[in-house]
Amino acid sequence: MKEVLKDLDKAFENRIRLGIMSALIVNESMDFNALKNLLGVTDGNLASHLKSLENSNYISYKKDFLGRKPNTNYSVTLSGRNAFIKHINAIEQLLK
Repeated sequence: MKEVLKDLDKAFENRIRLGIMSALIVNESMDFNALKNLLGVTDGNLASHLKSLENSNYISYKKDFLGRKPNTNYSVTLSGRNAFIKHINAIEQLLK
């Protein structure tokens, strides 16, 4: 049991960050508004959780313009994918 618990990542304990990572794992990338609508959160709330995942190097972003409007797309990094899979596997082991 102790061995499984060490694989849980604190970065994914929050439901918003768990939702962000889940969405980005199954999609190549998502823009800010799509994530906001999917998760039903405010701009500020989403931005703070995205920043936390960026600081952990679990997601990356790319800024573009659609016409004159800025558009930020987020995607999961390799280290983020590996950490998230490890976290989910640990949860599955706990449930067995």
